[in-house]
Amino acid sequence: MNLATLFTRTAESRPDRVALRHDDTTVTYRRLAEGSERVAGLLAARGVGAGDRVAVMLPNVPEFAAIYYGALRAGAVVVPMNPLLKSREVAYYLTDSEARMILAWPTAAAEVATAVEQVTDVELVVVDPAPFAAMLDEQDRVPTVVDRSDEDTAVILYTSGTTGRPKGAELTHGNLVANVEVTQSDLLGLEEDDVVFGGLPLFHSFGQTCTLNAATAVGATLLQLSRFDARTAVDLLARHDATVFAGVPTMYAALLGLGEVPALPALRVCVSGGAALPVDVLHRFEKRFGAEVLEGYGLSETSPVASFNRPGGARRPGSIGFPVTGVEMRCVDRIGSPVPVGEIGEIAIRGHNVMKGYWRRPDETAAVLSEDGWFRTGDMGRVDEDGFFFVVDRVKDLIIRGGFNVYPREVEEVLYEHPDVAEAAVVGMPHADYGEEIGAAVALRPGSTVTATELRDFVKGQVAAYKYPRRVWFVDDLPKGPTGKILKREIVPPVDSEAVSR
Repeated sequence: MNLATLFTRTAESRPDRVALRHDDTTVTYRRLAEGSERVAGLLAARGVGAGDRVAVMLPNVPEFAAIYYGALRAGAVVVPMNPLLKSREVAYYLTDSEARMILAWPTAAAEVATAVEQVTDVELVVVDPAPFAAMLDEQDRVPTVVDRSDEDTAVILYTSGTTGRPKGAELTHGNLVANVEVTQSDLLGLEEDDVVFGGLPLFHSFGQTCTLNAATAVGATLLQLSRFDARTAVDLLARHDATVFAGVPTMYAALLGLGEVPALPALRVCVSGGAALPVDVLHRFEKRFGAEVLEGYGLSETSPVASFNRPGGARRPGSIGFPVTGVEMRCVDRIGSPVPVGEIGEIAIRGHNVMKGYWRRPDETAAVLSEDGWFRTGDMGRVDEDGFFFVVDRVKDLIIRGGFNVYPREVEEVLYEHPDVAEAAVVGMPHADYGEEIGAAVALRPGSTVTATELRDFVKGQVAAYKYPRRVWFVDDLPKGPTGKILKREIVPPVDSEAVSR
């Protein structure tokens, strides 16, 4: 069925419940449904129909949800885009997806306008709240939802493009509906009285599935935060008695970095994904805020949820849990054969959550998706005798020092145990004798006085001799992507990093 039906059923049965809170704005399900109907009318008036691509370039604001569900109502394919993209990037996304229309927030309008000049047959609609609302008021409402099959594409999510130009992962209506359902049944157990923190960007699959679509499917309230700020976030959680927090590891670390914080007695479950959550951060967060943290795993190509620790005890700190219902996972060698329990291999996934393929890239699809449905993730991991999976590292992040394999996450876990470390990233650096040397970029907590040498020695005492970072340097902040994930490819070591200290 059409993914939008999850929302429209709720709007029909619970029209007066609050769907969204953003700043001082409150949006009921009735009002959000009407907005989506008028967006569908706008698209119809502009000749956009089933299967056409509609780009959406907005932050976490109520208009995003109205446009998202309005486009899906019309049977169109949503192409979410980061509102911080520049004109060259926007032009690429529009050209590659062959979008018919792009709806952009005012702060992005200039870059989009420049991009549209380079692309034919794309209409720009600027979503300036007041004028956009007036525009929608003039549109006919389209209360129907266009029928879509499970195999029809609902959303095209562009991957980060760390190895070349971004590719569009085609997620079907079947993929996304099933992923919302297992997120509910296996993980969140949301009900209409729940209040979900919505600080994850909605242009990313984690935010769409685990906050927006999960919340609206049951009539819960989504607290929207356009740009994550730890102090604003914790105050929002306290003021509105949030029950569910979904975030990436850097968000958890940022919340731990705050001084005094209000109590969060309503908070019952927190979920973490997008990158490995250091075990020390997990334990300290649970102790401070009194809510269970469940770490999971997924990618844009898997809608995104693939595995999770389960609430109520079925979990293992440091693990990404086990596959959600209807999904299989295994660790494989280079030719795709499963490796023995406990040994490291590439994580492969098969199930209802796996994408249809990369948009119009059959060769690149075939390189990662086998004929029998196994998707190779590019992440190295292992599974223990109880079926819990552990991510070791990205295949591309593996450091080979003097013939020995070093997985950065293992070293980072040790760094996070030091009380002065707020964030850490371990990277490989070219070395004439060893091939690669191990370096660590570290952001310290306020008031810290630890030196690079002291940190190096701290790690040296806890790992094998070939694993500890010979080079340590301090930064104010580590580079992050739009979801808050640390971007190792943008870390540039100083020329003489060994000499750098606080």
